[in-house]
Amino acid sequence: MKYKIDVVRIRENSITLNGWAIGKSPESKATFRVMDESKKPVRFRYVATRRDDVSQIYYKKIYDKDFGFDIQFPYERGHSYWLRIRCDGREQRIKFNEELIAKRASVAYKRLEKIHDLMNMETVRVAVDFGKKHGIKALFLKSKHKLQGLDNDYDYKEWYDLTKPDEEELCRQKQDTLPVSPLLSIVIPAYKTPEKYLREMMDSILAQTYDHWEVCVANGSPKGEGGTVEKVMNWYSKRDNRFRCENLGGNRGISGNTNAAVAMARGEYIVLADHDDTLPEHALYEVAAAIGAHPECDMIYSDEDKLDMDGGALFDPHFKPDFNPDLLTSVNYICHLLIVKRELWERVGGLRHEFDGAQDYDFIFRCAELAKGIYHIPKVLYHWRCHQGSTASNPESKLYAFEAGARAIMAHYERCGIEAEKVEKGVDYGIYHTTFGITGNPLISVVIPNKDHTPDLDLCIRSILKKATYRNLEFVIIENNSTEKETFAYYKAIQEELPQVRVVTWEREFNYSAINNFGAAQAKGEYLLFLNNDTEIIEPRLFEEMLGFCQRKDVGVVGARLLYQDDTIQHAGVVVGFGGIAGHTFIGLHQAENSYFHRAMCAQDYSAVTAACMMTKAELFQQVGGFTEELAVAFNDIDYCMKVRATGRLVVYAPYAVLYHYESKSRGLEDTPEKVARFNREIGIFARRWPEILAKGDPYYNPNLTLRKSNFALRDLLKEKIGEPYRLEVKV
Repeated sequence: MKYKIDVVRIRENSITLNGWAIGKSPESKATFRVMDESKKPVRFRYVATRRDDVSQIYYKKIYDKDFGFDIQFPYERGHSYWLRIRCDGREQRIKFNEELIAKRASVAYKRLEKIHDLMNMETVRVAVDFGKKHGIKALFLKSKHKLQGLDNDYDYKEWYDLTKPDEEELCRQKQDTLPVSPLLSIVIPAYKTPEKYLREMMDSILAQTYDHWEVCVANGSPKGEGGTVEKVMNWYSKRDNRFRCENLGGNRGISGNTNAAVAMARGEYIVLADHDDTLPEHALYEVAAAIGAHPECDMIYSDEDKLDMDGGALFDPHFKPDFNPDLLTSVNYICHLLIVKRELWERVGGLRHEFDGAQDYDFIFRCAELAKGIYHIPKVLYHWRCHQGSTASNPESKLYAFEAGARAIMAHYERCGIEAEKVEKGVDYGIYHTTFGITGNPLISVVIPNKDHTPDLDLCIRSILKKATYRNLEFVIIENNSTEKETFAYYKAIQEELPQVRVVTWEREFNYSAINNFGAAQAKGEYLLFLNNDTEIIEPRLFEEMLGFCQRKDVGVVGARLLYQDDTIQHAGVVVGFGGIAGHTFIGLHQAENSYFHRAMCAQDYSAVTAACMMTKAELFQQVGGFTEELAVAFNDIDYCMKVRATGRLVVYAPYAVLYHYESKSRGLEDTPEKVARFNREIGIFARRWPEILAKGDPYYNPNLTLRKSNFALRDLLKEKIGEPYRLEVKV
């Protein structure tokens, strides 16, 4: 039996446990009991949850079974409890009390726990199993990755306390005269809200450093059950006339209640909030400042984190990119805090009850489609209270919400004239995977530079011909100064065997950009797929996944998810700024591991993708001048993506287009003085061509996240000052 307790939290005199347990086979069934100090059974609430990541790692396949669990039971402080997990005739007993839980919550303990986890016998058994299935090299890489992760768990509470405005700054905000002072209407639908939570929300608004606001509460609690909300709001409205409440006399649903709250509003901007969450003191000031700085924007959103049920702990911060339309169709990443101009609200028509459960998702799509401008405030301005019934803590508790979300995405595509065949569950509930329709049967030219290394090239070509479901392909192989006789014999044989393969010869010195430009000029396809010869296709629908995006008018480039041979990530998009210039995201993360808010498995827009596998329109490639030949080796693919973005088109990362990339077998390392000098020279060229993004930061990343690692960890306060511009030091 294998198990893990991922999360332990005390909530209002109860303990909530989230984790997973499995047996020797997928058919094994784990059972659970909770006992108190007297070994008496304790009644508990149990919800089975899917854990596709566990299924993939341990059984190498996704099974339609629930390997995860949410368990909640009453907790009396000062007492101990045991969770008993039984599976395949074995039983494990895990002790819980306040002291142990506090230890688990500390950063030091979490790091020690990781080290212990590497050493305990259960982990040894897991490691042996992993080594048998994947080999010693894969086991070494996995272990190395886990060890390297020991310093990644920056304590968010400490980080937040160090970065939030201090008392001096809060006082300054209260006295500040902003260029504009719009009336902000905070609209709140209430329904049987516990008094404690409602008061905490109202108190957080009262504490705001910006004072030109009003609160509009629509109380949808049934008659006879809405007294708490009415009592609380009467208390606040008698002391401050900015608080107003309307008793609806019955529940109109989340959409109807919210629309009723908006009908009460008098402000120029609508601020949407839930009845049991809270705002940090500077939230509305930052909103008003953003409105003044960006008057053209009629839709604004911020970063957010989660607040536990006791209101004493912040966790799970979500640092978001600037507006990212393809990420939005993968997940509702915008969520809170959301502000829309009243004029936009009226054009959109408010929330729609037929999308209840995902009413905000549908509303965000409709706003984004009509907004004159969308601005992202890269600061945490919303604390989202997370409880057992929320989709944030237990996704399966609101499956209807995710079904409504899929309908909201499809409705968005229909309004935008985008042909989508289906929207289905992605890597987890709330993460969506869209399958787009393909228009016609366009020819795709697969452009592959090659110098010797014919076994790699042959594997690349034949893996596509054997596995790929898209058939209208031609292969343009660019012969680049090969020296082995076997290479030319192979060229002759492969062209005789496969009529869709053509070899063209480049007769000058190595220049990646010039070589690919030469190959593209020989290509006949409507679309170009630039591909390294050291790749091997994994996903049969690779071309459909990429072409579905690339056929859209607003998309210029599409990249794929590339894996190393040990199934860890080599490429999942590019962030400009990583390592000083640009770098791949989530390098070394195992494909079965969860990435930051599942970003590695979300279709989304990035500033760039790698040309190791990159699709683009042939006409667009010619329009922007192809690859910049001044960049002979490095950053030419990033530069091409930047040129495409300068035309107003998107660069999309398609996570379900998957290949192995055996990484630079065909070209030597930058290990000579001449190569190092060339590399540094090209860094300078790129920096001169694109100074703005290097200075201001990548809009598809977040300034609160580190540039020193690829895992979207918090920015290190000791080494990277929050708010500073990205720094680039290049010797040219």
